[in-house]
Amino acid sequence: MAHVTGVRDRTSRGWRNAPASPFVARIGWGLARSASIVLLLAGWEILARSGTFTPFVLPALTSVLERILADAMSGDLFLGASATLYRALTGFLIAAVGGISLGMAMTRSIGIRWFFDPIISVGFPMPKIAFLPVVILWLGLYDVSKISMVAFEAIFPVVTATIVGIKGVDREIIWSARNMGASNRELLCQIMLPAAFPQIMTGLQVALPISLIVAIVTEMLMGGNGLGGGMMSASRFADSPGVFAGIVEIAAIGYCLIKGMSMLRRRMLLWHQEALEPSTV
Repeated sequence: MAHVTGVRDRTSRGWRNAPASPFVARIGWGLARSASIVLLLAGWEILARSGTFTPFVLPALTSVLERILADAMSGDLFLGASATLYRALTGFLIAAVGGISLGMAMTRSIGIRWFFDPIISVGFPMPKIAFLPVVILWLGLYDVSKISMVAFEAIFPVVTATIVGIKGVDREIIWSARNMGASNRELLCQIMLPAAFPQIMTGLQVALPISLIVAIVTEMLMGGNGLGGGMMSASRFADSPGVFAGIVEIAAIGYCLIKGMSMLRRRMLLWHQEALEPSTV
């Protein structure tokens, strides 16, 4: 009997001392990382209910969530989010294709690099939204102008990341491939682009939230449907819950886009060294 009790005690101690499963650890880490968001939302609700601010200045979180639910049930949320995502993602795809192509061309041609390098150097730090009046004059107030502004703003980090990634490829690898008879096309497609792909993905990760931000700003300034336009309409009618509902919706969509891009990066870089390292994302 004492032997059985001792075995049971050792077994229970072993269970208590056993490390948590990776799934449980991941859940715990996720809860710990979201604690600040939960505290922020709880503070928002408590502060709004305390009477420190009027409902017009700071509506309660529950009122905002009720407004989001009402918009979802009526279909307004879907229509606004789909219009904003269409403009943001279309401009992002144009910027991705154009930025990668231009970055590759600038690394392969001295003439192209000589022509575009000053433009990239001056345009990168410049707030491109300053060109919005010109774009409105040329293209009007419709989707073409909004998508053009998104692509124009998002292309610069993609071009820069592509150039940095390709120029960072180990010269010895390039020399070895040339000595083995690789053509310029094979060298670019099979050696340089795969080696530069992590850096290119970083540029795309930077460009994606920029695309969403510019899409929202152009909707606010140019009007029309979309989340930005909906927020401005709610502001004109002194609809405070509608304005804050737009903020929450934009934050949720932005988080989903960034999270999805991070998952896509890990998926596409399974062959790379960074996929073997522990990640906290």
